[in-house]
Amino acid sequence: MSLVEHLRELRNRLAMGVLAIFVVTVVAMFFAKDIMSLLTDPLPNCLEEEPGSGRCADLVQQGLTSPFTTYVKVSLFTGLVVASPVWLYQLWAFIAPGLHHSEKRYSAAVVAFGAPLFLTGVYVAHWLLPRAIPVLLQFTPDNAGNLVTVSDLLDITVRLAIAFGFAFELPLVLVMLNLGGVVSGRRMLGWWRGMVMGIAIFAAIVTPTDPMSMLALAVPVTALYFVATGIALLNDRRRGRAAGPELSDDEASDLDLTPEPVEPPGRVTPPRSSGDDGPRRSGGFDDVT
Repeated sequence: MSLVEHLRELRNRLAMGVLAIFVVTVVAMFFAKDIMSLLTDPLPNCLEEEPGSGRCADLVQQGLTSPFTTYVKVSLFTGLVVASPVWLYQLWAFIAPGLHHSEKRYSAAVVAFGAPLFLTGVYVAHWLLPRAIPVLLQFTPDNAGNLVTVSDLLDITVRLAIAFGFAFELPLVLVMLNLGGVVSGRRMLGWWRGMVMGIAIFAAIVTPTDPMSMLALAVPVTALYFVATGIALLNDRRRGRAAGPELSDDEASDLDLTPEPVEPPGRVTPPRSSGDDGPRRSGGFDDVT
């Protein structure tokens, strides 16, 4: 394919992914209020908690356009999450034609694991919020209350869900690179110190400022990284057995230098042509020889 054809293919794939997100977003608008109730449920309401305890907050809307903006944000977030199998498949379908035939066999497995990993990350973020928010509210002074806008709460929820979802895609990306021959399992294993540190820094940036949230993201993603490294090592071993012994760039293969006897050349007797009754050439050679 030419460059223009590649760009056209990318445009078509992006259009199908965006269309899937748009359709789900439109459907989610009919259930946006129920989804908002589900997403704001982790916040402890002061009507249910003991007043003045500092571990609750009043949920408010600020501004005339805030309810509508929040309504659209919730619908769009739902469309992004629910349509994740479609746009993940479109992403892989754009990459897969550049792989070899043996590598395309893993396409179905990659797509099958990509969506569950993303949704698992979203679920972990939703599980974490009810436990992280009370910890953050404990720092409220005794003579102060908490007012939390719906927009702020949903922004934190969406940011955590997307960050957790894409973070859980890390092992899938590493396995894809290994299947494509870009990185080896041994090299991935050699990155473990930098990867552990990088995952910890990423978790500290995207999560709230309590250690529990950071560990809730860093620990499972680190475990998934080592699982992906183990899969890559097994795949490299399988590939090595199939390809036979490998040589380094400066290593030559073994050559058999044992001399062999050379037999004397045989004589060539040209065939008689039709009507040729003359004598054969002496020794079987022609006139030129």
